[in-house]
Amino acid sequence: MEIVVFGAGSLGSLVGGLLAQVHDVTLVARAAHADAIREHGLELAGEFDAVVHPEVTTDGSDLGADLAVVTVKSFDTEAAARTLSTGRFDAVCSLQNGMGNEAALATHLDAPILAGTATYGAVLREPGVVDCTGLGELVLGPADGGTSPIADRVGSAFDAAGLETVVADDMPRRLWEKLAVNAGINAVTALARTDNGAVLERPATELARAATREVARTARTHDVGLSNREALAAMESVAERTAANASSMRQDVRAGRRTEIDAINGFVVDRADDAGLEVPTNRLLAALIRTWERGRGVR
Repeated sequence: MEIVVFGAGSLGSLVGGLLAQVHDVTLVARAAHADAIREHGLELAGEFDAVVHPEVTTDGSDLGADLAVVTVKSFDTEAAARTLSTGRFDAVCSLQNGMGNEAALATHLDAPILAGTATYGAVLREPGVVDCTGLGELVLGPADGGTSPIADRVGSAFDAAGLETVVADDMPRRLWEKLAVNAGINAVTALARTDNGAVLERPATELARAATREVARTARTHDVGLSNREALAAMESVAERTAANASSMRQDVRAGRRTEIDAINGFVVDRADDAGLEVPTNRLLAALIRTWERGRGVR
């Protein structure tokens, strides 16, 4: 399969690198990373030990492939979609954090949109080197739910590359469950500058659990069957498996970068407002992170 990975940062480089072992892969990456890959290949370290040699470019315009995998930050989705629209793809799959990405892609792209979630841990150690800090799985399927032949084909392609993959027919619910996990872990650990496992203990656990429950309640007002118990179990399971890891939002804060708060806790606030629902914990977390962003000049 011909695959373009648009946004080869940490996760994109890991997924793209693994796919490149058996597929024709082109990575769209920043200049320093692209230069290193051209010169030395892409090193997969941590849980993997391999060097692969995918094609790489800094310009994602006018590309064509069977599949485009989108792994940019949520606030860059619109720009990525406009760039991808200059090319031709049989399908597009989002493996991004937050909510709203699939709708943004569908606005600009005339191709089936697949939603996906990923629980692999990945850190871009330096240009040309990506560490897998924890094994996980990919879950993907049609963004609106149900089944499709293209989703099955993409799932088989990922499986062939050694990526643990599930093709699901309930992606809307799974996206809300992932949102509950991220809303409970990311902002709390970013603000407290602590690893994920901190949300399992007091006093952080009360804050994380409150944010998670608010996501589940908001999901139900939008006809998504996600119970408080299911959301809390998912959040705590991820926190346990990744206890020693830094969340993506904590990594962004540590690096002084803009975060994905708008597509996580901020998204919860927006959807709760639509339904007339109070979500004070998510509102507070979103306000604090946005205040930090403005203070750093990244918002």
